[in-house]
Amino acid sequence: MDWPTPWYILISAFILDLILGDPHTFPHPVRWMGKTIALLEKAFRSIPARLVTSGALFSILLIAISWGATALILRFSRDIHPFFGTALEIVLIYYSISARSLEKAAQEVLDALQEGSLEKARIKVSRIVGRDVNQLDPEGVARAAVESVAENLVDGVVSPLFYAAIGGAPLAMAYKMVNTLDSMIGHKNEAYIHFGKAAARIDDGANYIPARLSVPLISLCAHLLAGKGKVSLLTAIREGRSHFSPNSGFSEAAFAGALVVRLGGPNRYAGKMMTKPFIGKRFGLVKDGHIRKACDLMLLSSMIWVMMLMAFSKIISEILL
Repeated sequence: MDWPTPWYILISAFILDLILGDPHTFPHPVRWMGKTIALLEKAFRSIPARLVTSGALFSILLIAISWGATALILRFSRDIHPFFGTALEIVLIYYSISARSLEKAAQEVLDALQEGSLEKARIKVSRIVGRDVNQLDPEGVARAAVESVAENLVDGVVSPLFYAAIGGAPLAMAYKMVNTLDSMIGHKNEAYIHFGKAAARIDDGANYIPARLSVPLISLCAHLLAGKGKVSLLTAIREGRSHFSPNSGFSEAAFAGALVVRLGGPNRYAGKMMTKPFIGKRFGLVKDGHIRKACDLMLLSSMIWVMMLMAFSKIISEILL
């Protein structure tokens, strides 16, 4: 495998995502990951060990298999023909990115709100957030959509491309397994508080650097789009840690400053009210139009990010020559 990942692989994968998004008719490694997690969870829970230990073993093993299987497949594909190996790596990295599908999901929420169908908007937003949506008003739905766009910029674009740039498709697929494990078992409820603890901690560690790199990226794009770069940066610095997650608050705070809106606050999860702090507390309420602005900010940030990683790849490659 080339190191760093060649620039043309990164941009090709990103363009594929912008064009194709996430067609449900395509085979998708992340869906396979989810099925594997569901299939093997019971077996690992039955291991005669503490749930924290068996959960850690479960997570580490699946992450290692994701990396190893991808590396092995790429090696065999390159043995068949170098072009085939390159094409396959592009496709696998494309599968790790979700900018287009994120924009589409958020736009569907916006369309429902603008149609005046609150119930439809609640159904649409429930597909991209974990909170209870049955009692959300239009502002709550719009806020949930903006928060999802902000958080998933890191999970769905910045982090996977970061790991793809430094470790190719194998590391990108390993990251997607980390992310999938966290979304499926990394919950602080009775069922997963122990078994999913390692998965949640690994996800926190994997997103630690990308989440912080996203702040100047989002601020730059906020400046280019609306001249709000300074507000975005200062809000992220002041309030990025005002979140239960050690990472999500940074991108959310940067978006809050960029859009001059208040995010966060109390929400219901599985019927229980969780009192979360507000982010951008001095700003105004989220309106449906902010969803489109959030998508524009996410897409521009994604494009600038891939260009930065391409430049990194070219510079490092020239140094190593």
